[in-house]
Amino acid sequence: MANVTQTPLNPGDSPLVREALSSVVSRETSATQTAVAKAGEAPGGGDGAWPRPPKCRVIAVANQKGGVGKTTTSVNIAAALSMHGQRVLVVDLDPQGNASTALATEHRGDVPDVYQVLVDDLPMADIVKEVPDMPGLYCAPATIDLAGAEIELVSLVAREARLRRALGAFEEIELDYIIIDCPPSLGLLTVNALVAAEEVMIPIQCEYYALEGLGQLLRNVDLIKAHLNPTLSLSTIVLTMYDGRTRLASQVADEVRAHFGETVLSTVIPRSVRLSEAPSYGQSVMTYDPGSSGAMAYMDAAREIAHRATV
Repeated sequence: MANVTQTPLNPGDSPLVREALSSVVSRETSATQTAVAKAGEAPGGGDGAWPRPPKCRVIAVANQKGGVGKTTTSVNIAAALSMHGQRVLVVDLDPQGNASTALATEHRGDVPDVYQVLVDDLPMADIVKEVPDMPGLYCAPATIDLAGAEIELVSLVAREARLRRALGAFEEIELDYIIIDCPPSLGLLTVNALVAAEEVMIPIQCEYYALEGLGQLLRNVDLIKAHLNPTLSLSTIVLTMYDGRTRLASQVADEVRAHFGETVLSTVIPRSVRLSEAPSYGQSVMTYDPGSSGAMAYMDAAREIAHRATV
């Protein structure tokens, strides 16, 4: 059984706050231990290396709605894959740089980043860094400079395909997966990701607004497939922030499954305090607390992705 990392408590926290935090952690830990005991195995399963894809799978994680778990999904799926023998590059295409933070990759100041790759034609090899203590996992960081790329790309030649060209020229590492964490918009950065990718993964929050705006995203995917990237397909939908205590969550999940069928992963990602804590330590939840419910769910989700045939 993996050791559970304790939640950091500030010295100034009152006894009441300490008790509340401890209660939240103990409930999640207790639920995790019960699930592991029922499964009769260690968290995440001890199934060794997963099958490598016949060629590198390039997956854009996209949803123009913010706060649905794009970055959390990108980072933890990538970490889980790398822990089972896959070589994975996470391309942080969000100016907030949250994926870079979670992967302990420097992305402040004058650090070369995706902005210079897209706008200044800097080789991708010059910005890719291996994630500390995670063999086989790499990150192309984003800085706040990327916020200006939407405007600067407008006047550039082949503006929609600049990321695809950069990834195509990146031969320094033989990769199994490239996971692109998109910003919460349908602008040129997301278009670059969809043109560079062969697959789209959409995280959908199990709440009322989940399906609003999804139609526009799917229309954009169809447009890009028709005009810019005929190999693009919607391969995976991940249900995130699932709260089994509410009827609404199960209703949203049922509706998504009824509409999209086997595109939806069997695994659902629960709400978990550990998923929120991990980035503040520069880690994915897979290393921060591998026994938590969030880590186990993302491990199962990554296993499904690895064993699915490429669409």
